[in-house]
This record gives sequence, structure tokens and C-alpha cells, in this order.
Amino acid sequence: MPGCFKKTLFSLASLISFASFILIVVAMGTPKWMTGKILCKTGAELVNATDPELVKFIGEIYYGLFRGGKIRQCGLGGRRSKFTIFPYMVKKLNTGLHVMIVMFLCVAIFFSLVSFGFCILNAIKVPYRAIKGPAGVCLWNFLAGGFIVLAVTSFMAAVKLHRLTERIANFRESVFQFVILEEQFEDCFWLCVASATAHAVNLLLVAISGINFPKIKTKPEEANVTAEDIMY
Repeated sequence: MPGCFKKTLFSLASLISFASFILIVVAMGTPKWMTGKILCKTGAELVNATDPELVKFIGEIYYGLFRGGKIRQCGLGGRRSKFTIFPYMVKKLNTGLHVMIVMFLCVAIFFSLVSFGFCILNAIKVPYRAIKGPAGVCLWNFLAGGFIVLAVTSFMAAVKLHRLTERIANFRESVFQFVILEEQFEDCFWLCVASATAHAVNLLLVAISGINFPKIKTKPEEANVTAEDIMY
């Protein structure tokens, strides 16, 4: 049986792994990875809008991995619309990269659950095989965190290098053209970053569990033998 100290560390690691699983699921299901402001360039050019008038042509956009929405401002008031990325919009994006992001996160979910199970196993007993012990816990946490980092990096590449926001904003826009004024990563993106950090914390906990702290030895009491004890 593992000691009380190791039980506490692996129990904490199991909670962190489960929390990481929840964070990834919430992040994937929420359409708030990216928000931004979009300018209706065509409408602004038609009326030669100056700086004070450009406000009438600035809308908003938000999206996640599967769906999103936008407010089109082309001089006649805002028009709200929602969209889904699969199955049609993804064909106009960098399809391979977007699918890879989803696949990376799905694999990370799997390894997070495996890490959760292994942490519970190590909190209950000392596994006979090394792969089921701390070494296995380190492996699964490293893989889960690594795939999350790949997903986050790929999403950043899609936004910054492949103009993901601009492509989504101009999807099926035959008359108006939109340009991106500003964009920023939102809470769901940072949830994935927090999930990767959680697995890094688990690696630290496993490393601490392998430290053998010196045991405090108590000095035995010396027996006081008196003359009366000898007589009896």
C-alpha cells in the first residue's frame, strides 16, 4: 500500500486530470475561441465613409471549433447570423489543419481519462508493473499535455498564418467584403492552455511523489536501573 503522502499526491493528480478532461470538453463545445471586429469594406467604400461614419460599418464576429456567429454592419443596421463550420464552411478553410485541431483535442481527452484512471490506481495500491506506476502516469500526462499544446499551436497558426477569422467572416459573402480590424483569443482558448498547464502540474506532483524524505527517528528512552530494581 502507498504511504499517506503518496496517496494524497496521486489523489490530487487524479482530480487535476479529471478537471483537465472537463476543461477540454467545455472548450470544444463552446463557440468562443476567438472574437473580433469586422469592417464592411465594400459598404464603407460605396459611401466614402470617414472615421466618424465607419462605426456604422463595423460589426462583430465570434467562433469556436464547430460554430459561431457574426453581426454584419453594412450601413443599414446590424444583421445577426449564426453559422456552423462543419460540413460546408470547413471546405473553404484549411480543412486539414482544422480537422487536426479537433483530432488533437479528442486524443488529449482520451489520455486525460487514462491519466485519471492511473492516478487513482496509484493512490489505491502500488502497481506491480512499472508502466502502471508513476512512470505510466508521467507518460499519459505528457501525451495529454503534448496533444493540447499541438492543438493550441495549430489554432494559433490557423488564425495568424491562414487568416481563419477573415475566411470565416467572408464565407458566402458574394456582395460585401469584410476585413478584420481586431481579433483576440477568448476564454475557451485559454481553457485549453489551462488544461495543458494542469498536466504539467501533474508531472511535478509525480516527481515529488518519488522523493524519499528522511524519516525522523525518535531517540529511545534509556532505562534507569536502580538498586531496588536489582534486588527484586
